[in-house]
Amino acid sequence: MAKKTLVIGATTNSARYAYIATNMLLNHGHEVELLGIKKGEVASIPIQNGFPKLENIDTVTMYIGPQHQQEYYDYILGLNPKRIVFNPGTENTEFETLAQSKGIDVEEACTLVLLSTGQY
Repeated sequence: MAKKTLVIGATTNSARYAYIATNMLLNHGHEVELLGIKKGEVASIPIQNGFPKLENIDTVTMYIGPQHQQEYYDYILGLNPKRIVFNPGTENTEFETLAQSKGIDVEEACTLVLLSTGQY
């Protein structure tokens, strides 16, 4: 089943994991929304800035470090996703606990591995 996914930390840099994950998500049939600090696009999908109004987000996959996440707490929780994937280097106990208290599933995992192994 396709899961609409918000990639936070999206980039046009093809060497970055957020870029690779975006393309892999699309190749696996998932709808993708992109959020980053610089405008651009990946696979013809625009990278949005700020706090765009989005609906029906199943999964948020994090590609920004914990030191930059706090400004997104309320925004992400307000999207009411079913889960948040904290990719390696983005783990954040404070935010994970907050999300779990709102009934959001939290995974410390690699989106690329989850997709590659059919666990996404």
